[in-house]
Amino acid sequence: MEGNKKLISILTACYNEEENVENLVAAVGKVMSAFPQYEYEHMFIDNCSADKTVAILKRIAETNKRVKVICNIRNFGHIRSPFHGLMQCKGDAVISLVADFQDPPEMIGDFLKKWEEGSKIVIGVKKKSKENPLMFAVRKFFYNLLSKMSDTGETPVKNFTGFGLYDQKFISVLRELDDPYPYFRGLITDLGFDRCEIEYVQPKRQAGKTKNNFFTLYDMAMLGFTNHSKMPLRLAAFVGFFSALLSFLVALVYFVYKIIFWYRFEVGMAPLVIGIFFFSSVQLFFIGIIGEYIGAIHTQVRKRPMVIEKERVNF
Repeated sequence: MEGNKKLISILTACYNEEENVENLVAAVGKVMSAFPQYEYEHMFIDNCSADKTVAILKRIAETNKRVKVICNIRNFGHIRSPFHGLMQCKGDAVISLVADFQDPPEMIGDFLKKWEEGSKIVIGVKKKSKENPLMFAVRKFFYNLLSKMSDTGETPVKNFTGFGLYDQKFISVLRELDDPYPYFRGLITDLGFDRCEIEYVQPKRQAGKTKNNFFTLYDMAMLGFTNHSKMPLRLAAFVGFFSALLSFLVALVYFVYKIIFWYRFEVGMAPLVIGIFFFSSVQLFFIGIIGEYIGAIHTQVRKRPMVIEKERVNF
């Protein structure tokens, strides 16, 4: 850091992004050249890519000392690796930016302006997206559902992916957390820092294929629920009670009907079979919900390291 210039750390978590990382370094450099009052570093944390991503980053780092690289010894997932990267950033402010250009680098200037005005957290919130309309609708439904079911006092920000600027004071608080599998999007509201929200239209991925699939999205969704709501557990009790009440009423109606029409009314096997399958499926569903909470507890008590680094470049 030169003189009294503030240091801006830009963090990019990546996995198999060989088609994007070089362009992203150039795009960030172009944006930051318009802000000579800041010094900056561009840190990449690679989650054990199987392509040429690491080789490209090392080549860039040889001539560009602002580019720093952390290489994980294996793939530690889409939650732990980015969070660990945040913990390693020493800048006065940290900007989280994905590698595929779905977080527009040109918004860095807007973030810095709001930060200088006093906001400790400045985040990008998607008002629209050029991604698959179905996926955007599903994500929007999830955020709305989580907001309604949240019981932590603060509702998570809707349509927020992690893209934003975070003051070092906020990052320092994150370092004190003892959470091996944190739900970062929820911590934004949980910790109570002043924040500013900037709406943007999310562009399409520039190149390559998304690394998200059903399992990663499901993992993020369940992490949000287990961290922010006990409603699914309470819902199991409510559904169990009303199912028992419904079963009693149906049994009572069948009993009365059989008494009145003893010789003409045949109960048959269909209601019995349907009832067994229905209540069995309800039980399995809520056993799965309980299993998610138990799994979250299991992750917490193991106290495994968030990631294990293989090497660092330009540190």
